[in-house]
Parts: sequence; structure tokens; C-alpha cells
Amino acid sequence: MKNAAEVLGDLAEPSNIAVHSNLELAGDVSAAAAEDDKQRKEKDLDRLRRKPELQPLPATDRGQLSQVTPWDVLHSFGQAITLARRGAGRGLAEHWGCLKYNQALTGRADSFMALSAEGRETADYYKALQSGELGTGFGLALATRVLGRRYPNHFVSIVPADTTLRAGWALTSRDSGPKSGYRYRPQFFAEVWRPGEPSRVFPIACKGNHGGLSTSHTQLASASAHVEAVHIGAWDETPCLVFSTELPLDGPLTVHTLEAGGEGGWLDTPGRVLDHALEDDNVFPGIQPPAQGDKPLEPEPGYHVGPDLYAWFQHALARTAAAGLTAFAGDTRATVQYLTKRQGQRHFTGFTHAATDSVQDARHRFFGIDFVGTDHVFRLNRKRVEAFSGVAKDLFRHLEEGRVEQYRREIYARRSTWPHETWDTPWNGPVSIHPDGSVLAMRLLRN
Repeated sequence: MKNAAEVLGDLAEPSNIAVHSNLELAGDVSAAAAEDDKQRKEKDLDRLRRKPELQPLPATDRGQLSQVTPWDVLHSFGQAITLARRGAGRGLAEHWGCLKYNQALTGRADSFMALSAEGRETADYYKALQSGELGTGFGLALATRVLGRRYPNHFVSIVPADTTLRAGWALTSRDSGPKSGYRYRPQFFAEVWRPGEPSRVFPIACKGNHGGLSTSHTQLASASAHVEAVHIGAWDETPCLVFSTELPLDGPLTVHTLEAGGEGGWLDTPGRVLDHALEDDNVFPGIQPPAQGDKPLEPEPGYHVGPDLYAWFQHALARTAAAGLTAFAGDTRATVQYLTKRQGQRHFTGFTHAATDSVQDARHRFFGIDFVGTDHVFRLNRKRVEAFSGVAKDLFRHLEEGRVEQYRREIYARRSTWPHETWDTPWNGPVSIHPDGSVLAMRLLRN
């Protein structure tokens, strides 16, 4: 077993990621979808509507995740689940769940990343949980890099889809409003934006497995149904990305990915003032197909963001993203202002169970930049360690005071200025800083 100092060093070590995306993969996923449709028909289940014509990523995009640290992947995953409400607690500590994987990955700059001995042992008992959560981290890390390369003068924000959609639709029987009755949804949206201009939104589905390539085919076929559930603009014109990360017990991990093109996804209408509070809407569920001749068709299950909802949806995305950042920094009061009642505002107010809460009362300096946030102390191989998550101090003050417009202008202007180092010597531990101003860091404490 490695000691705690060795584990921290490994977390900051860049490694290569294998990315698989070609026409053969697209064909195999299509075959897996056809087989699933056949089985559903035999069981008298409805045929799923899937994103048609998934295609491989261009070769120029497939190298964008060539070097990444395990700590950066855990940062992506931890930040993605800050609003997930997956645990029993109602506090702000969901994101600390990423730390259970701090010994799961291994690799070096001259090799491909793979599961460590500890990761392989965990997979024997918690296969679905580990592969799914790590699959989310790798998928979002790749999505951010691919879209950043395609839109070099834009900013890429990752926003949880369920939390965003709840501002307009009743997703479950517990939500107020017209019920959608449809369980297929993307897990995330990637909003590609510039201040004062139309933004473009990509539904994203991320999965993971320890089962091998054939399992990834099945997962990508399933993911195609999830991303198809949201249309932004015209019917079947919303671009999307789907990922399945294969984490074998022997050999390097591989991110299998496909995409669907289209001319949609644009929120091309003057937006609202993002500093203003968002209220729950009651959008009638369903996606309206184009009419066949003079005969209108019945709506398909799902969620349709038409032109009349563009400004509202852009507003919901921006404020949901802000809520995720303030939750990542452990600030209850700041988070509550950005969520509607149906989005889970009550989960960030009032009583929280023991050990599930976090408080924005920690301050640290990394690479000459001051951050504010929350910390978590635990034992790693018998040694006490401290984890810190937060947001750059000056940017957090904008979010704390409700200045979303100013925050977005500043992170856009500073998007290429953040440090890329993975280890901060004065802090003495791994550090990951993302362009949105968020940070995740960990270090040994004196016993």
C-alpha cells in the first residue's frame, strides 16, 4: 500500500487517456441499439426514440484529452455533483464524494491512465458505482476540451441537466406542475457562450463500465436515448455528445465517444438580466415533431426548448451554474438565491444531518491567487489530510452578491490566464484550477 504522500503525488501526475471514436464504433453502437429495440419489442415495451446518426469525433478533436491528472478528473466529477442531492443528507457536501477515488487511478506521462490496485479491488465490490462516477469525470473533462477547441473564443460551462430542467418541468411525481412521465434525460448541458451573444447548448450523457467494449456499445446506445430527450430549436437539430468510459481491471482505460450534429442548440434571442431571480415555470412536456402535410403529429415524450423559451433557458443555465459554484465553495446563503423551489432550494436551507454539511469559512492561496471555500479533513492511509474546494475570492464576491453578469464577464476575460501547474509547493499537495475560477486541492496535515 502506498503511503499518503505517494498517493498525493500520483494525483498530480499527468497521464495519457485513450480516446476511441471511429466509424466502426458508430456502427457497433447502431447494432446495439437495434438489438435493444428488438428485445423491447419482444417484451411489449415501447421502442425508444434515439438520437439518429451518431458519428465519430473528427481526428483533430480526439487528442484533446491526451494529458490529464487524476485530480483534475476528480475535480470535474466533484463539481458536477454539487447539486445532485444523491446522498441522504441535505447539506452542501455532495461533492466530497469524489474523494473516495483518490487512490483509484494510476499513470505517468509516458503511459496511459488505468485503474490502480485499489481501484481494481473496489471494482470487485462496487462496479457500477465506481465506473459510473469516474465515467462522468472523464466524459466531462473530454467534453470541455473538445468544445473549447471548437469554439476558441468562447467559454464552456457544464451544468447539471436535471437541476436546470426542473425550473421548467415537473420531472418526477414529487415535483409540482404537469408531469413529464419520461425518465430519459441527459445528465448535463454544456453551454458554449460569450458575454452578450447567443449561446449554444449541447446535451451530454456520460456512462462508464468495467465490462469491456461490448458494454460500452450498449451504454452509448442507451445514452443516445437520453440526449434525444431534449430538443433546443427545430426537431432533431440539437447537437450532442455521448461518452462511455471503459475501465478494465487489466489495461488502460478508454473513453469511447460519439456525437450528433445539427444546426440547433442556439439560444439566439436577447437574454434576460442574469442577475434577476429565476422563478419556476410550468412548461407543458413533450417535443413537437414537424407536421406531415396538413396533419399535425402528436408530441413525443421529452422536453422542447422552443424560441419562446430561449431567454428563459439561458437564464436558468446561468443561475444553475452559479448555484453549483457557490455550493462547491460551501456557501448556503449564496446558493439558495440561485435556485427555485422546484430545483431544490429547500435542500440548502435549515437543518442538515451530521457530517453532511459544509461551511464557507476557509481561505487559501494557490499560485498567487486567493481562494475562499470549504474544507474537509479525513484520514488517508492513517495520515490526516485536508481537502479544500472553493472559488477565487474576487469572483466569489460577485456570486455572493448576486452579480452573475459581472462574474461571467470576468471569467470570460480570464479564461486563458489561470495557472496550469498541478502541484503547489507552499501548499504541498495537488491543486486543480478550472477556468470558472473553482479550485480543488488536498494536502497532508501534521498529526
